[in-house]
Amino acid sequence: MKNRKQNRLSGYDYSQPGYFFVTICTQDRENHLGNISGGEMILSEYGTIAVIYWNEIPKHYKNIKLDVWVIMPNHIHGIIVISASSVGTAHCAVPTNTKLVSLSQIVKSLKDVTIKQIRSKFGDVRFSWQRSFYDHAIRDEQSLHRIREYIKHNPARWDLDVENTRNFNNNTRAYYNNIFN
Repeated sequence: MKNRKQNRLSGYDYSQPGYFFVTICTQDRENHLGNISGGEMILSEYGTIAVIYWNEIPKHYKNIKLDVWVIMPNHIHGIIVISASSVGTAHCAVPTNTKLVSLSQIVKSLKDVTIKQIRSKFGDVRFSWQRSFYDHAIRDEQSLHRIREYIKHNPARWDLDVENTRNFNNNTRAYYNNIFN
């Protein structure tokens, strides 16, 4: 059996307070969520559903806030803020006991509800999110500022985006990595 790369930082408590940059990609990085035109994101119907449920995250989790975010053609970039004692329930039909939630639970819930809605509304069983997601715990104000700027300007820099499979070049990964150093 193939060993999968661990995406989460070993031993890190993703339910603790902090600012977390996340990237959630569509399966095979298919451009299901819209297109970039003139440096602006034009949402598809799938992208509109993703926006609706992204914006609902704080309604379902106590002490969770959204900072800057953007929907791109094949991924979502956003900053999720977890404040002290984040508790709540996921997007589920059956009430559950309130419990401490982690970043992974929040992202899983978003993925589940958007897949369900897209498949139900459009009958597209091909739509899916990539397994797992990328995260980065933001540790200081400078990093927070750089990441906010990266997110805000991401549509205008689509040609440099590491998730853009059509325009990927060798400088793309270096540009992307620079944001987090």
